[in-house]
Amino acid sequence: MEVDGRVAVGFRHFPPVITFAHTEVPAELAGWGVGSSLVGDALADVHRQGLKVLVRCSFIIAFMAKHPETGDLFARRSRPKAA
Repeated sequence: MEVDGRVAVGFRHFPPVITFAHTEVPAELAGWGVGSSLVGDALADVHRQGLKVLVRCSFIIAFMAKHPETGDLFARRSRPKAA
């Protein structure tokens, strides 16, 4: 995702699973909702493609916890354990 000439990134793709390893948003864009938008759009794309996601990023785990409708996107081995 590009915003004002700055790039936010963070995934690797090995179908049928995409790994979200890291979410990176430039400091100048902090607080603009760029990270949430990036993750929301990425998860919508995962859903459209019929893929599953392996999550290694605490930001994405937190985002998905706030959006339970994304729970069906977890690859079996990536679902965080319940506390």
